[in-house]
Amino acid sequence: MRNTFRASMALVHTTLGLVTGWVLFAIALSGSLSVFRQEISLWARPELSVTPSDPLLVDLHALNWLSQHAGHAGAWYLTAANERSPAATALWPDAKGHYVQRMLDPSTGSPDGIRDTLGGEFFYRFHFELQLPYPWGRLLAGVAALALLVGLISGIIIHRRILADFFTFRLSRGQRSWLDLHNLLGVAALPFHLIISFTGAITLGTMLLPWTTLVLYPHDITASYADLNPALYSRPASGHPGHLAPLLPMLKEAELHFRGTGLEQIYVFNPSDRSSIVTVVAGNAHTVSTTSDVITFDGPSGKILKEHIERRPVIRAYIFLYGLHVARFAPAMTRWLYFLSGLALATVIGSGMHLWCLKRLRRPGHRGHRIVFRLNVGILAGTPLAFSAFFIGNRIFPATMPDRAFYEVACVFATWGITLLYALLRRSNHAWPELLGADAVACLSVALMGPLWHGGYITAVSMTALALSVSFTLGTLHTTRKVHT
Repeated sequence: MRNTFRASMALVHTTLGLVTGWVLFAIALSGSLSVFRQEISLWARPELSVTPSDPLLVDLHALNWLSQHAGHAGAWYLTAANERSPAATALWPDAKGHYVQRMLDPSTGSPDGIRDTLGGEFFYRFHFELQLPYPWGRLLAGVAALALLVGLISGIIIHRRILADFFTFRLSRGQRSWLDLHNLLGVAALPFHLIISFTGAITLGTMLLPWTTLVLYPHDITASYADLNPALYSRPASGHPGHLAPLLPMLKEAELHFRGTGLEQIYVFNPSDRSSIVTVVAGNAHTVSTTSDVITFDGPSGKILKEHIERRPVIRAYIFLYGLHVARFAPAMTRWLYFLSGLALATVIGSGMHLWCLKRLRRPGHRGHRIVFRLNVGILAGTPLAFSAFFIGNRIFPATMPDRAFYEVACVFATWGITLLYALLRRSNHAWPELLGADAVACLSVALMGPLWHGGYITAVSMTALALSVSFTLGTLHTTRKVHT
């Protein structure tokens, strides 16, 4: 540590940024995209019929299809249709025990003819799991969120001219311009940065601090889930065949109890067994909190077994913070503010990493610094290219291709690897404009694959990709001019 408090905080700020910067950049960028998770999922399935219909009937069609084609599965997990996603998404285990996740046609409840893709779910999951096995991805994301929060606070402490720098940006001044950009975007969306990092760390708090749960539930960790969610009632299968009672009355009764919030999740456990149960979770599209009002029905009779409306202050505080992070409540304008603020956060992180590299490169030659600088170019310019590859792969791969969801994700990591290798082998002053140019072409391709004139959510995704293409084009021209001058 240093002699003064500010100097010590500067060291903390730099060290945390250096250690977690690349992971945080990917988390911030994927988090920005996951704000439009439902819209991206619909964009990724252009053959899906999305004409407005009663969400309750859409859910019923989906459950009827599951009863006919996945009746012997151990459970069905259905994300109910809503205003933003007019089709239900189902998850169920197949005969081999592998989980299948598909979006179902609103009018028939069938996944036939709808391409197998994760859509916006990929970016949502990557944001907090980093495509790593449980629990390592979530643990790494939680540590990164905590590091971001401490980094932001230490950045505020060391920032002497925090208000003045909000109005300062000097173009074409090299390192000074990068510092101005870092300060300007850091201050402009500072409340968002602080809230999103704090709530992100809170939502993964059990990964960061698991010891209290282990102390209170040393012999049966699943008992903690029952205490947290009293209405998520479960019971083992009886081994005797049984049939579900009509599902529509259960869904209508749940909707009546939820007083207009709609439905968010529908779980059916042991659907072909005499001990089947149906659990319905209330919607949360119009409240900041992710409401945890839950009703569980006895499957064969349709009678209510348990009902729970969350009123515990600590739990309500937690679901409020979680809801603030995931922004399911947000209307269109608020989601755009989340998206733009997320991009600003990614830029703050990226510019901070680039500043660190620029300062070290001015010193006498050090091979480690040059390698880090080249890798930094690959991460900052390669991550948008890798994410664009997901959208391009979605349109290039045949709709009926087996395991196409796997190959879409593989496109992301293959592109990422190629980009990092290219940045390592290519001189940095040439890699910057070339990779930014590739980003511009990739985003333009995504925009044209929409297409722009379709309307609705497809136009929104395509126009956003077009705007990003223009931004990357300007960045390409600027960096190219610097190479030639």
